[in-house]
Order: sequence, then C-alpha cells, then structure tokens
Amino acid sequence: MLTAKTRWDVKHPDVDKSNELAKQLNIAPLVASLLVNRGVDTVKEAEVFLSPMKQPFHDPFLLDGMEQAVARIQQAVQSNERILVFGDYDADGVSSTTVMVSALKEIGAIVDFYIPNRFTEGYGPNKTAFCWAKEQGFSLIITVDTGIAAIDEVALANELGIDVIITDHHEPGPTLPDAYAIIHPKKPGSTYPFRELAGVGVAFKVAHALLGDVPRHLLDVVAIGTIADLVSLTGENRLLVAQGLEQLQATTRIGLQALLKQCGIQTKELNEETIGFVIAPRINAVGRLGGADPAVRLLMTEDQDEARMLAKEMDELNRERQRLVAEMAEEAAQMVNEQFPPSEHKVLVVAKEGWNPGVVGIVASRLVEQFYRPTIVLSLDPEKGIAKGSARSIHGFDIFTQLSACRDILPHFGGHPMAAGMTLSIEHVDELRQRLNTLANDILTDDDFIPMTTIDVKCSVSDLTLTAAEQLQKLAPFGVDNPKPLILIEDVSIQTIRRIGADQSHVKAVFEQDGATIESVGFGYGYLYDEIAPDAKVSVVGELSINEWNHIRKPQLMLCDVAVHECQLFDIRGMRHVHPLFSSLPREKRLFIAFHEETIEALQLHDYREEICYLSSLKEAEQLHIADRYVVLLDLPPSLEMMKVLLCSSLPARIYALFYQRETHFFSTLPTRDHFKWFYAFLRKRGIFDLAKYGDELARARGWTKETVHFMVKVFLELEFITLKDGMVSLVHEPAKRDLTESPTYRLKQAQFELEKLFLYSSYQQLKRFLFEMKGSRTYEEANV
Repeated sequence: MLTAKTRWDVKHPDVDKSNELAKQLNIAPLVASLLVNRGVDTVKEAEVFLSPMKQPFHDPFLLDGMEQAVARIQQAVQSNERILVFGDYDADGVSSTTVMVSALKEIGAIVDFYIPNRFTEGYGPNKTAFCWAKEQGFSLIITVDTGIAAIDEVALANELGIDVIITDHHEPGPTLPDAYAIIHPKKPGSTYPFRELAGVGVAFKVAHALLGDVPRHLLDVVAIGTIADLVSLTGENRLLVAQGLEQLQATTRIGLQALLKQCGIQTKELNEETIGFVIAPRINAVGRLGGADPAVRLLMTEDQDEARMLAKEMDELNRERQRLVAEMAEEAAQMVNEQFPPSEHKVLVVAKEGWNPGVVGIVASRLVEQFYRPTIVLSLDPEKGIAKGSARSIHGFDIFTQLSACRDILPHFGGHPMAAGMTLSIEHVDELRQRLNTLANDILTDDDFIPMTTIDVKCSVSDLTLTAAEQLQKLAPFGVDNPKPLILIEDVSIQTIRRIGADQSHVKAVFEQDGATIESVGFGYGYLYDEIAPDAKVSVVGELSINEWNHIRKPQLMLCDVAVHECQLFDIRGMRHVHPLFSSLPREKRLFIAFHEETIEALQLHDYREEICYLSSLKEAEQLHIADRYVVLLDLPPSLEMMKVLLCSSLPARIYALFYQRETHFFSTLPTRDHFKWFYAFLRKRGIFDLAKYGDELARARGWTKETVHFMVKVFLELEFITLKDGMVSLVHEPAKRDLTESPTYRLKQAQFELEKLFLYSSYQQLKRFLFEMKGSRTYEEANV
C-alpha cells in the first residue's frame, strides 16, 4: 500500500454529452470528457471555449455606472481638470493603474497616479491621500482595483469637492460608498454577463468605453494583472488572458522587454506560467518591500536606460523578498508548533512585531501548505497598536465570510473566499483567533484537513495519445477554475522505473495497461523507487504533456500523485545492509516482528530493540494488530501455522520479508523413505552396527553426509526401531509398525525444510501468492511451491 498525498475527488462526466462533443467536434474522447466536467457541455459552448482568440468582448456599457463614469471623465478632459488614478500596490493594482492612466492619456487627459505605501498608509484609499489630492488640484479621482469599502474616504472627498469614480472587483460590503459612479461587476443589481473580472479587467472595460474600440495594445498588461490576481480564468477573463498572451509575446513595452531579459526569458516562451512565476512576483516584490511606483513606471517607460535600471532593481527586490519570506516562514512555523499546535487549532493566527507586512500573505500561503489550516499572519506595530496581515484558506472554509462575522473587530478588511487582508487592534488578535476557531469547529470536519485534489477525468492508458495531448493545449490558458487537467489512470503496472537527476531525487517510469504504455516523469518523486513493489498495481494522477526530443514528439504524464491500494510485498531476503531501509520507514508505521530472540543480536538491531515484537505463541500472533502497518518479518516463523494465524485476519499495508536464518536445512539432504528402507535393511543384515567407528565410512560409501546417517539413527530411536548404547546400534526385535512422521525429529526436519522452501528459496511471485492467500483462512493446506 502507498497512501496518496491528498484526497482524490474524481469527476465523472456525462457519457452521452462527452460522446456527442467528441463526435461533433472531432476531438479525443479524453478532451471531450474534460470539457463536460468543466461545465462546457454543448457544442456551441465548446466551440467558444476552444477558440478564445475568435470571441468578442462584452459591451463595456453593460456595466452599471459606465455611462455616468465615461461622461464625467470626458467632461474632465474637456475642462482640463486634473485626474488622479488611485491604485493598489499588488500586480493587479499596478496593471490596473497602467491601463487606466494609458487610456486617459490617449484621450488627452491631464492625469497622474497615486499608489499608497503599504507600510505608512496601508491598503486602499485614505483621507490623508485625498486631502493631498485636493491640495494638488485634482478634482476627479478614479480608483482601480480598490475603493469598494472606502465609505468614509469617499464621504470626505465629497466634502472636499472631489468626485470619485470607483472601479473595483473585491467583494462589496453591505453598504457602498457614496461615489459619483461605481463600476463593479458584482455590484448589487448588476446584470453584467461576467462577474469575475480582476481589477485590471474592470479598468480595461473603462478603457474600452473611453476609446470606443477594444484597446488590444493594453491586453499585455491586462493578462499580467488577471493572472497575478488569481481570478477565475473562465468567461471573459479567458478571452483577456488568451489574447493578452498573444499581445505579450509581441510586446513593444521596453520595460517588459528589459524585465524578461533580466530573467533570461524569451518573449516567444511567454505563457501563463511565465507571468505567474516570473513577471508577477517581481512586480509584487516592489510593493511588498517599498512603494509600487517603480513597477508602474517600468510598464510605461519609453526610456531604455530607465527600463534596464528598473528591471534590475525589481529583480533584486524579488531576491530580497524571497529571503524575507524564508526567514519569516521558519519563525511562523516554529510559533505554530510551540504555541498553537494544529491538533488544537483549526485556524492558525500568528503574529509578531517586526514581521514585514508586505510578505505576510506569502508566509500565510507557506503555512497553509505545511499545516493545511486556514491561516492568518499578522505584523504587529506596538506604537500604533495595530496588527496588519493577510489570510489564506483551505477548501471548505470561506475566509471572507468568516471574517465578515468578525466585522466588529476588523475596521478594515477585504478579500475573497480563499484570501483576505485586514487591519485590527493588537488587543483583538487573541479574540480573532478564538472566534475564528469557534466558527471553524462548527464548519470543518477531520476530512477537511486532508488536502484535496480534484481530478478532472479517469481514463485508460490507451487514451493518453499524442493527439489527445495536442488537443489538450487548446484548453489553455490554465489558471483558477481552469487548471491544467489532472488525469487518473487506475490499476496500471510498472513496466520500468528508475531514479534520475544528479541527486536521484526524480523518477522516470513507464506504465502499462492492456498492452498500451505511457512514459512518465516525476520531479521530486525519486522516493517512489523504494515505495512501490515490483508487481504492484498503481493508480497515478498526472498532467498529460508532450515530450519533444530530437524532433520526436511523444505523450508524457507528469506525476502529481501516486497510490497503491493493495498490500505490497518487498522482498529483502539476502539484503546485507538493512539499517538504511529500516530507518527510512516511518516510525509510526513500521512493525518489526521476530520469532527468535537471537535475531536481534545476529542482525545488530539494538537500536530497534524496543520496537521489535517477539511472537512465541499462536495466541500472540492472533492478537497482534497489523492492519495499515509496515510489517518487517525479521526471521523465519517456527511453523507455517504461526504465519497463517498472523495474516489470517488482515493483511498489513506492506510486508518486508527478510526471513533471516542462521542455519539452513534446505540444502542438507532430507532422507526419503527409500533412504530409511535401505538403512533399516542394512542394520537387519548387520545385526549390530558400530556407529561411532563406521558411521562416517557408511556415509561416504552411500554418498550421504554424516549428518544424514545420524539423523536417521535419531528417527529410528524415537520410533523404537533400534537401541543405541555406547555407540552401538542394535535392531529391536519385532518393533511395532509406525510411520516416519510419528518421529518428532522427522517432523521438525520436514517442517524446517518446507519453511525454508516456502520462505527462503521461493520466487517473489510464489512467496507473494503464499503470504497473501493466507488472509481469511485458518486451515493450512500444503502448497505446491
């Protein structure tokens, strides 16, 4: 048995709908099943989904408030009013600011931007900034990716004579700001066809409305913000990202070109993963460690020298961010283990003075990965008496909803079901922890704390073709609500498996099922080499991709998880150095079983003395609980019945068969009945035989060992066929007829011979068949091994 790392939630498609899509669109059944499982279950919907480059965008004026906003902006342009774009310091906010400022400049606006400092101002609009805007002569403020919760700030702006247009996508609260216009796809009463736009998506819709035509030249920046903010990559977001990636691959923005060059990335290699793991982290790093203005300047600069300087600065800041995250994550994990153990806390809330508030969200994500608990990480500021932080959650716990229940102690908070940011008084941190844990106790079950993997489709190995892999690429771009498809193949055999990589930490395998094979690579899965028995039937979860080498293209499965649902037998008979293996087995799982006390000394197992279970009776074997354990059979049992009783009720998760035996009987001769018959006739003919003087000579003459002769003598003595006195063997006159099996010595020798034959000298398959067939039966029938 090999336990999967996560719970597997396997989707099952509507077969009729899948078959219809495959037939009408001429696509692989695997791809059709994936589409149906993702809610794309009609031919028309599938055609739209598979061809995002051909789809139109929604009319921006379908967004409530757009007409008022556009009219006010046009009035400001005509009157030469100063417009301030108020953004946010993350990648979505930076992208939103860039899109809005660019569009306003294109229509001739007098515009500048303002992004608050994370450390001195915190998230969202603030009164100080709005007062500054008034002093600078701004009469119109347009928020991007923020503002939906700025009730007091907008009220102040109204008093100051500044009109505020809010464009945002964060969850609206029960009360909305009294702004001149609010453009928000989730605003109460909104009928906009798509609700999941990122902040930059909303800004793009305003740009579209202002410019009249779709501003495709802005789509490269839109793709960055949309992917970085982890919004649903379905519907209109899918169009924005798909078309934005195409624009990004041909971008003329010298700042982006400089950043990609700094990171060693070719524009033709750009995809959603490049944005998620290369571009977005560097943009975010600027706002996490200081002011985010340089990131906006990078996206908008037309100066080559400035572009190179900013790209280098952002790359260095990202390295510093990585160092800070590593240090804080280690401190936070230690705090959890020592003060808030997961066994007692369903929600983790950790706080410390001096933690950088710019990276607490990343640290929270690290803790969720490590402990799989909803987590809040807070940075404490004793001078101001406040705590600033971020939350990350798990499946089944809507962190925004639960924080909403604590709104009375959270003057500032906002976010989504899986992530949120907040500010609160230090004195309320403990209360927040207590209240969230109380809420979690009513919502979360034990199963919720086992990470879940959603598997898109189950198929056979024969379905994993090159054609299917190529067609799967049409489902890109991948992201939230449209992740890279995870595929399950069940009960497949391992044709070959080997470790690869300089440190042997990766694995390469070939899986086989009904004659079809698929190559597979698992990065970081090198341990599987020792965790899967040679003939195990495995279930594999992975991503289907294409491996191209020397112009040869093959389908390939990238391993994500592996499970073996049956008991596994590991044959370690004859292994000389067992200690590395034994130490690698989880202590809570391993169970060492010995039948002879001298085994511990012979194998030098002193370090495991307290863990070794000695079985000396059938009752002890029957009472031993072995289910779900990794059972190590250190030596040979005294009888087949002992092994039978041990395994009859249940099989363990694994059996490691060592079967150490100091002396072997198998290769010594077990005399046959013909041997005994000849020897008895010999004694009857001689009458008296001097065993001490002529025993070795007799053995040589017959081609026997001297032990064979002495063994037969002992058997005859026990059967009372002979007497032995002073080394002289004499026949008993007219002994009772008795079978050889009535001799304890003969039975013991026969039993030892059979034990060794079964456990020591059988093939792997013979041993497995014998051990596994014991389950459920108490009666031993002699096996033909």
